[in-house]
Amino acid sequence: MTRKQQHYKWHLVGNVILTLAMFTAISVILKPVFMLYNHSSFKDCAFSDYLAVIWHGLPMDISVAGYFTTIPALLALTSIWLHPALIRCLHKTYLLLASLVMSVVYCTDAVLYDFWGFRIDSTPFFYFFSSPKEALASVSAWWIVLGVVVILLLTAGLFVAFSKSIGSFPESKGVAKDRFIASGVMVVVLALLFVPIRGSLGTSTMNIGRVYFSENQKLNHAAINPCFSLLSSLMSDENTKDQYRFMAADEANKLFAQISDHTKQGGTTAVYKLLNTNKPNIIMVVLESFSTHIMKSMGGVPNVAVNMDKWANEGVLFTSFYANSFRTDRGLAAILAGYPAQPTMSIMKYPNKTGNLPMFPQKLKETGYQLKYYYGGDADFTNMRSFVTTAGFEDLVSDADFPIKLRLSKWGVPDQYVFDRALADIKSQAPNTSHLSVIQTSSSHEPYDVPYKKLNNKILNAFAYTDNCLGKFVAALKRLPSWKNTLVVLVPDHQGCYPEDMDNYSPARYHIPLLLLGGALKAKGHIDTFGSQADIAATLLSQLGIGYSEFKFSKDMLNPNVPHFAFSTVPNAFMMKTKDNTVFFNCETNKTILDNGNKPGKNLPYAKAYLQKLYDDISQR
Repeated sequence: MTRKQQHYKWHLVGNVILTLAMFTAISVILKPVFMLYNHSSFKDCAFSDYLAVIWHGLPMDISVAGYFTTIPALLALTSIWLHPALIRCLHKTYLLLASLVMSVVYCTDAVLYDFWGFRIDSTPFFYFFSSPKEALASVSAWWIVLGVVVILLLTAGLFVAFSKSIGSFPESKGVAKDRFIASGVMVVVLALLFVPIRGSLGTSTMNIGRVYFSENQKLNHAAINPCFSLLSSLMSDENTKDQYRFMAADEANKLFAQISDHTKQGGTTAVYKLLNTNKPNIIMVVLESFSTHIMKSMGGVPNVAVNMDKWANEGVLFTSFYANSFRTDRGLAAILAGYPAQPTMSIMKYPNKTGNLPMFPQKLKETGYQLKYYYGGDADFTNMRSFVTTAGFEDLVSDADFPIKLRLSKWGVPDQYVFDRALADIKSQAPNTSHLSVIQTSSSHEPYDVPYKKLNNKILNAFAYTDNCLGKFVAALKRLPSWKNTLVVLVPDHQGCYPEDMDNYSPARYHIPLLLLGGALKAKGHIDTFGSQADIAATLLSQLGIGYSEFKFSKDMLNPNVPHFAFSTVPNAFMMKTKDNTVFFNCETNKTILDNGNKPGKNLPYAKAYLQKLYDDISQR
């Protein structure tokens, strides 16, 4: 090989190494930028914390850089045999696309972290592609414009940095033998890229937990590369069969059986009967982002959910009730299908799987109930239309069913008009028919632009608005003759943005009310049995004397012979709470975050078995 060809060969190798170094450097630089942007989360961090985040996140940054470098390495190999002008054009195009991808991911991740408390996964893209309008409803127009400008500027900056730093591919004029040698060298370089991509030469590959180093979870989050987080989420969404393998199948089956509801008959004599009828009209209101933190009667702030506080002593209030997750799509699956939320995915994303789920409304429909669903927003958001239709609802009222003049909010129609529409339909119901009406509110969601002014705090004012609308709605129901045969079920979809500094790994983050009202109730008072949204299906079906054997994850909270617990998930972590133990476990680090109560360690094996069986069930659907 001539000296010129030797120089050419090492020029290509140098290009690959420089590409890897540049992608790594960009990720390293953007880490402190992320922390500074989310300064409210990292305001107490010292300079040494910034250095620790960079150091511990470096292996993952190099791994991501390895992924991004694979295409340039392939182009370098191809340039040995093809005309370099074409390869240079493809290389520039790739660098531009890579710059755009990095800009979109890093900017979206930085903005969302303050709201969600975890690094980016596939969720926001699922929301956006199901309904762009709804996905962007929480963001003002000027903020969207600013975001686009920032993304374009960052893309341009990254592209210029890559273009100026990484050399182009010179033309190879060597004989075939020289080209084969150069090709062999590049094949070896390509193979070596799998070392940084895997993260090691051992059996352990790069994963999110590898960068965790601190008891401060936010520092661990800052160390995560958002591109890796997104890629990991996209790859794991469909791969449910191999996720959360904590123990042997036999052991998981044994533990799961010990915490399951085996009654499944409905109407057993052991269960206290709350209702004075077996076939009440049911009105379920899914309250956007409500929680115990806005109810004075449950230790929250006063003068916000004043009607909920009033009804806390008028109806039946479950005081130890918890949301299964942190987003609406997860909450609806738990409420309507009795199906617990998953840490790494939303089952509502997969109509082929939700089509096989048992549904609480569908069971009522089989007994003669008429079903109707009300939502003031876009019914196609997060595959809601598919899910609600599968649940058995013949009629779905959404924003398109209201006059344009009423679509006043970015989320669509304000709650007061949705309640008015539902009330009009309820009044027109035939007197001898039973019906289930589900009303999903939306006004207490950011950006909290409601036609109401009571409180100075914008978030609390939005909650007060929905509570006010709900109060007028229930007051109107009470004046109807059908009230004596009506059961009202009030349940939030998840806890929202108040308090604003709530930690994702705090059990209080998931504490929500479940409140029953109506003339169909023959009892009132507080019930402190532990449960979560997935238990609503079994509990209500049991009260109606309907069997619920299909709902393997739902439990009758009024059956004293059933183990009672709350189960919640957040990306790659879960909580199980009982009266004597609360455990919060981080699956990324395989470590317990919280374990307290009279019997520490009691719940962890059961929670692991519960989650493992949940993913077994998903993979079989």
